[in-house]
Amino acid sequence: MKYLLVFFNDLPLRDVLIYGLGFLAQSLFGARIIVQWYKSEREGRVVSPTLFWIFSLCGSFLFLIYGLLRKDPVILLGQTLSFYIYIRNLQLKKFWTKIPLAWRVIITPLPFILYLVMIITTPDSFQDIFKNLNYTDSVLVIGGVGQLLLNLRYLYQWYYSEQANESLLPLGFWLISAVASVMVVYYGFNRLDPVLLTAQSMGFVAYLRNIYLSLFGRFKTTASK
Repeated sequence: MKYLLVFFNDLPLRDVLIYGLGFLAQSLFGARIIVQWYKSEREGRVVSPTLFWIFSLCGSFLFLIYGLLRKDPVILLGQTLSFYIYIRNLQLKKFWTKIPLAWRVIITPLPFILYLVMIITTPDSFQDIFKNLNYTDSVLVIGGVGQLLLNLRYLYQWYYSEQANESLLPLGFWLISAVASVMVVYYGFNRLDPVLLTAQSMGFVAYLRNIYLSLFGRFKTTASK
């Protein structure tokens, strides 16, 4: 906490507002975990509530803006991919069609609208996001792989859910989450990004708990047979 206070005291107002946006996005990601964790604890097994995906979609949009402002290609790549997986899970939950058509038309292209706005208004800033990438930087590689895993977990979850024809959060999803969060924490620490550092440190605890619930649920199922 002391580190965060010192960090923010030395920042200009613009950067404080940008970090505030990042924390707002992560608060939505945190809310999804709390909702999912609460419902899973009540049922004694891992569940995939609709609110998990609603919070995910809203948080992803805000985090995309944060990634653009921070010029962070790791965040942009991950959140663009995740955004559409969240929409697909809302479709599997039969919730997407409950949203008015006009809103669905607006929501669907949002990531690319953000990119287009930045390209038109500040083309130099958009080019800077990818121009100065150093692929030999171990911190960037670890952070990139960690962020990639955080999003590949949704591809895995998506595949798993498509096979079952319902939105599920399988054990593999939480295992990937735990490993990836450690990598992103390392990246956030070295990049001095309190948003990534705080969010993934807190998320790691929830990931471990869901791993336990998944394994315990399998054990109970096997024992009952």
